[in-house]
This record gives sequence, C-alpha cells and structure tokens, in this order.
Amino acid sequence: MNNEMMSIVFASDNETKLNELTIHRTTASLPFCGRYRFIDFTLSNLVNSNITTIGIVTRNNYSSLMDHIRMGRDWDLNRKNSGIAVFPPYASNTSRTMFKGKIEALYGILDYIEKATEDYVVLTNSNIATNLDFEDVYEKHVASGADITMLTYSSHSTSSRRVLVDTDKDGKVVGTRITSTLSEDIAEVGLNIYLLKKELLISLITDSYERGYTDFEKHIIQQNVGKLGIYAYHVDGYAAIIDDVKSYYTESMRILDTDIRNDLFYRCGKIFTKVKDSVPTKYGAGASVRNSLIADGCEINGRVENSILFRGVVVEEGAYISNSIVMENGRIMKYSELRYTITDKDVTVTEDKTISGSENYPVVIVKNKTV
Repeated sequence: MNNEMMSIVFASDNETKLNELTIHRTTASLPFCGRYRFIDFTLSNLVNSNITTIGIVTRNNYSSLMDHIRMGRDWDLNRKNSGIAVFPPYASNTSRTMFKGKIEALYGILDYIEKATEDYVVLTNSNIATNLDFEDVYEKHVASGADITMLTYSSHSTSSRRVLVDTDKDGKVVGTRITSTLSEDIAEVGLNIYLLKKELLISLITDSYERGYTDFEKHIIQQNVGKLGIYAYHVDGYAAIIDDVKSYYTESMRILDTDIRNDLFYRCGKIFTKVKDSVPTKYGAGASVRNSLIADGCEINGRVENSILFRGVVVEEGAYISNSIVMENGRIMKYSELRYTITDKDVTVTEDKTISGSENYPVVIVKNKTV
C-alpha cells in the first residue's frame, strides 16, 4: 500500500467555459459518458493508486457533488483514517470571500496539508478524463530527482486556457507558456496535475500568498522553470481536459470509439461511480440503435445513432436522436428529432420538434426545460 501520497482535488477551475452545463452544478459533478461524473475519474485514479487521503476544494454549486460522493463509499473511501475531506470555497476559516485562485485556496487549507502523514501531494483538477497510475508517476518522480512533476499529453491548444510545455531530451521542463488561442498544431500540453513534496508545496504556497499571487500555473510553475527541477511525465493513451462546451461534446463523441472507451475505463484500473439500483434498458419493437452508448433504465422505441443516453432516458415512437447527448431522465417525445444537441437532466422535448446544432456548435438545453 502506498502511504507516500495524498491529493488535493479542485472541484472547479475558474477558467471553465462550460456555461449552461455548470449553471446548476460544479464542474466535478458534470455528467459524462452515460453514467459517470468527472470526479469519478479523478477519485478512481487516486484510489487505484492507493491514495486515500483526499481533500476536495469546492468553489460553487457543489451540493450535487456532495450528493454524488456522499462519504466516498463507492470508492472505498469511507474509512476511519484518511478518506475524503471537503472544503468550502472560502479563502480562510474566518472569511466569506471566495478564493481567487489555487494559491489562495491551498493557503486556506495548509493546516490540513501539514497534518497529513504523507510526504508527497498530488494536485489535480477534476475536469480531466484519463486513466492514470500515480504509483508509476511517483516512481519516475523520485528516480528523476524532480522537485515538481507535471503531467502532460499530446494535443492541440484550444480557445480555452492551456499550458504548453517545452522539455529537453531528459524530460526536464525548459519553458512553459499559457495560451488561449486555437491552434491545430500538436504540442505537449499540461494536464493540470502535479506531484511534489509536501514541504516544497507549503513553502511555495506560503511565499506566493504573501506576495499576493493567485495563479498556480503562472506564478508558481511558470516562474520557477529554471529555478526548480520541473519534469514532465507524458501520459500515453487517452487523455483530455474538458473545460468548454465544444470540448465536452467532442470528447463525449470520441468515447463512442471502442478502443478509446476501453483505454479510458480499463487501462490502469476500473473507473467507479455512485451505484444506483436501476432496471435494464428496455428496447421496443420499433427501436433502432447504432454506435451509441446507452445507460441503464432507458426506454427506447425510436431511433438512436452516434449518441450517448444517460440513465432513465425515454425515446418515444418515431423520435430520432443523432450525434447528441441526452442526460438523465430526458424524454424525447414522438416524431421529434435531435441532431448535434446536448440536453441536460430532466429535459423534455415535446412532440414533433426538431432541434439541430452542428459539430462545432452543438445546441445546449439547460436542466429541467421543456421544449
């Protein structure tokens, strides 16, 4: 059992552009892949790597997150020692001002970090879909003599904030730059996951907070390239940062690829989620389903193609769903059509309606709406 590492998980990044999808929830509890939430991938990766001391820093709209993780039972984290600790989004215990960035958030929970028995800390956002072995990250961190190991993957920069990383032949980071412009060029991109010694983290956070800094990537990582030994750990296989509607839609559709799906859910260990007692999906005589991911508890009497349906979705006779995502308890009534559409939980599309977006600009219908 690995007792060397603990983790701090950020439930929401203030750079998110998920818009309508996070009006009623924090990023960590956003549904993904039919029956999962973003937080499931982070918690599963940690637990599969025997990391069981986990602090979750919330930001806003986190009641759904609390309901989902409960006491951590579904990840075997409801234990007397270690387990999950959830922190409110305030800069300090006496403040009611929401923290401005990761540095301020970490400074507010330094007491929790200091009292932990583990010597190393994994810092991670929760809007990351990948399957990781942190024990391998730890072994390579120690072997390289790194002060900070930052996890990276090969991707192109999007219109959302990305940290592009330059390394030498040994994997040492020699430069970083933060970009917010679209580029089709493939580059090494930071996953916003870091491993470092607890004492170093406390020192960096204390110094940065006293200087009025707030941005971890800009004020700690970028400013310490060349001063500290920062090394990149390249993540092979599927990995994605999901922080806007386009990336949410694109990465959801990529999961329909069997190889990508298997890589995400089984590469280094299984992905766990909150268990619900649902009945199997029922397919009517007129149902037709092709290349789709269907969760349990659905009732399908129409056509579904290249789509993802969450638990409890009803597709009535004559309805047609194509290249779309329908979240939990959605109801698509007779002769209606969805194309390139994302419907949030408890959305009803009434009879004979057509809703159509495009691959680059999917239509989003917010939670509890009737169209």
